[in-house]
Amino acid sequence: MIQLIARGRAPRQSLKVTLEAGTTYDIGRDHEADVPILWDPHVSRQHARLHVDAEHVNVEKLSSATNPIFFAGKDVSTCTVNGSEYFVIGATTFYVMAAASSLSSASAQPVEEVMFDQRELRKVRFRDAADRIDVLTHLPEVIQAARTDSELHSRLVNLLLAGIVHAEAVAIVGLDEASDVQVMHWDRRRETAGEFRPSTRLIEDAIGTRKRTVLHVWESHDQSKHDYTQMAEFDWAFCTPISVMGDTPWGMYVAGRLDRPFIDGSGSGSGSGSDGVHLQADVKFAELVAEIISSVQKTNFLERRQTSYRQFLAPTILTALGDDPDIDLLEPRLCDVTVLFCDLRGFSLRAEEAADDLLGLLDRVSRALGVMSHHISHCGGVTGDFQGDAALGFWGWPFASDDAPLEACRAALGIRMAFQETRDRKDHPLANFQVGIGIAHGRAVAGKIGTSEQVKITVFGPVVNLASRLEGMTKQLRVPIVMDESTVKCIQNRLDASEGRVRRLAKVLPYGMENSVFVSELLPPESECPELPDTIVRQYENAVDHFVAGRWDEAHQCLHEIPAGDRAQDFLGLLIAQHNRVAPSDWDGVVRLPSK
Repeated sequence: MIQLIARGRAPRQSLKVTLEAGTTYDIGRDHEADVPILWDPHVSRQHARLHVDAEHVNVEKLSSATNPIFFAGKDVSTCTVNGSEYFVIGATTFYVMAAASSLSSASAQPVEEVMFDQRELRKVRFRDAADRIDVLTHLPEVIQAARTDSELHSRLVNLLLAGIVHAEAVAIVGLDEASDVQVMHWDRRRETAGEFRPSTRLIEDAIGTRKRTVLHVWESHDQSKHDYTQMAEFDWAFCTPISVMGDTPWGMYVAGRLDRPFIDGSGSGSGSGSDGVHLQADVKFAELVAEIISSVQKTNFLERRQTSYRQFLAPTILTALGDDPDIDLLEPRLCDVTVLFCDLRGFSLRAEEAADDLLGLLDRVSRALGVMSHHISHCGGVTGDFQGDAALGFWGWPFASDDAPLEACRAALGIRMAFQETRDRKDHPLANFQVGIGIAHGRAVAGKIGTSEQVKITVFGPVVNLASRLEGMTKQLRVPIVMDESTVKCIQNRLDASEGRVRRLAKVLPYGMENSVFVSELLPPESECPELPDTIVRQYENAVDHFVAGRWDEAHQCLHEIPAGDRAQDFLGLLIAQHNRVAPSDWDGVVRLPSK
C-alpha cells in the first residue's frame, strides 16, 4: 500500500490517506471526497482522480478543476508519481510515500530505560505552557470529529507532533489479539526522512507488560555502545499506553534525536545541567493526552451502553446497576412481577380513516406509546414490548420490590390522566385517543428472552396473558383500568387515598381460561374524579356484593341510585335486566365472558 500525505501552508493543514492498489480516489474541497482538502480554496470541489498501482500513483486532472496540477515544476493534466515524489495543487503539496512502517528488531537493547513516577511528573512545569495548552484545547475536537479509528489516529499523530517539539516521529501503536505489535498510523516531521521503525521491545514493554509510560534512550557517549544508535535510528523514544474500556491495548509512540545529553530528572542520566535535554515535560504532555482520550472514550463507551440499556430499563434501575453493571442480572429468571398492559382504544377505526395519511397516524401512535413508556419508566418499571398500538410494562425485575404493584398502579393512573387531559383538545396529537389498561401480579420469567439471533428484555408467563385479558375486559366492563385480585391484595392499605382508589367490579371467568378472578377498577383520587365520589364507589360495591350472592333485585336497586354517567353499572345492569332481575338457578357468582 501507498500513503498520500497532503500538506498545506499552515501547521494543522495536513491529511494522510492510505491508498490501496487497484482503487481510485478523488481529491476535492468537499467533505464527501476521498481525499478532502477543506483548507485550500484553490482546490476545486472535484479536482483530481488518483489511480493507484502497486508502486506508483497516476494523477488525472478532472474537467471540473479550475486550477492546474504541477508535477516536476510543470503544469500537467496527467502524471505518474512514484514513491518519495510529490505534486502540487494550489497551496497544497501531495507527497506519495510507502504506507507501511516496519518495526525495529526486538533485540535492540536501550542504553538507558526510564519509567516515570506520577508524583514527580505532576511537579514538572512546562516551559512552553501556553503552546501546550493551545494544542490540548483542540484534543476534544480531534476525538469527537473523528468518524473512524483511522481518522482519529491520523488527527492524534498530527496533534502530538504539534505539541511535542522534540519529536521527530509519532506513531499510534497497539497489540492485537495475539499480542503482536501493530502500527496503526505514523508520521514524521519531515516527510522525506524515510520510513519510521518503532521498537517492538519498547511497545511490548509499555503497553503489554508495564502498562505505563516507558522511555528508552539509545544515545550514549560511550563509543563502544555507538551501535545502538545506528540500530534504533532515533536516540530516544517513549511509549504511553491509552486505557479505554472494551478496547484492545493501544498507545502513542514518540521518538526523536538528541543534540545534547539526556537528563532523566533524577540525576542518574547520562548528562547534567542546563545543557541537557529534559523529556519529562514531553512525557507529561503525552500522559495528559492519554488521560483525556481515556476519559472521553470511557464516557462515550458508557453513554453508548447506557443508551442501549435505557431502551429497556428505567433510570432507577440503571442507577442501581451502576457504571459497570453485572450483565448476569439481565439473564432470564423466575420472579414475582406486576405486569401492565396498555392499549389504545379505537385504533383500527382510525387506521381505516387515516388510510391516506398513515405516516401522520404513525406519528400520533408513536407519541401515544411515548406517553405510556414515559410513565412506566418514571415509576421505575421496564418497558418490555410494543405490540402495534399497545405497550407492555413490568415491575419486580431485575430487583425484587414490595412496591412493584404500587408503582404499576401509579404508572397506570399517570397514563390515564395524560390521555384524559388531551382527549378533548382538538389541536393536540393525542386528541380523541383513549386507553384501556390491565394490571396483574404473579410469577413469571423476566429478562433477556428470544432466540440466538435476537433477544429483548421482556416478561413471559400466564400473568402476562392475564394482564392482556384484563385490558380487553376494560371494554366490556366500561372502565379504563382493571386489576386482578393479587394486585389488589398487594396494594390494600398501602395505596394512599390521595393517589388513587379501588372498587370491586365483578367476579369473572375470562374467555379461554380455567380460573375465575375477582376484578377491580383503579380510580383516581376523589379530588381528581369528583363525578365518582366515595359514596358512589361504596354504593356500587354494595351492588356487586348483592350480584355475586344472587340477590339481583337488590343489586338492581343499588345500581339504580348510581349516576348514569358511571358506565361501569352497564355491565351488571345489562346482565340483571336480561334475566328479569332473577339469578340463574345454577348461579355461582361468576360471570363467564363469551369472548376476549
